[in-house]
Amino acid sequence: MAYINLLPWRKEALKVKQKEFFTILTAVGLLAFSLIFAVNLYFQARIDGQVTRNQFLKNEIQKLDIQIAEIKTLNDKKAALQKRIGVVEQLQRSRNVGTQVLDEIAKIIPNGIYITQLDKQGNSIKITGKSESNNHLANMIRAIELSDLFTDATPESITADEGSPKLLSSFKMRVKIKGLVNDAALADNVAGGGR
Repeated sequence: MAYINLLPWRKEALKVKQKEFFTILTAVGLLAFSLIFAVNLYFQARIDGQVTRNQFLKNEIQKLDIQIAEIKTLNDKKAALQKRIGVVEQLQRSRNVGTQVLDEIAKIIPNGIYITQLDKQGNSIKITGKSESNNHLANMIRAIELSDLFTDATPESITADEGSPKLLSSFKMRVKIKGLVNDAALADNVAGGGR
């Protein structure tokens, strides 16, 4: 009977199976590594894209902050210019106040009232004069209240002149001019607006 040695064949089959196993194991390892590497590249690309977008947004926000600061300075300049324009308009309106005051006083003073002195102090006028009766003075106060130019007529004093032949009484009164700001405040606005 012939003797057949099957050991090398088994060893060869075992080596082939081991080689196939290690080949498959290496292929699976390379496939897993390449899959992990591809996933890592994909997410790294997304992260880099998001970082780029974030940086773009930061740059745009900085540009907008600069523009907002410029707008604020422009708004401040606009407010200063509007203030100056208001002062100029006020000066324009009060340019011929003297003639308007004299014209209006001539209209509102009834017969029997005699003006001896007019003093302008800021936006008010101090009227000093003589009156034949208190009724004439009351009529004048009513006319002042109805006037388009004057307001707030406040009598300061009414005194009877004993030595006067016509029995005239002296009076002092303050009247405010409508729409006219105080001259000192106007000068401060002009000085402050120029800064």
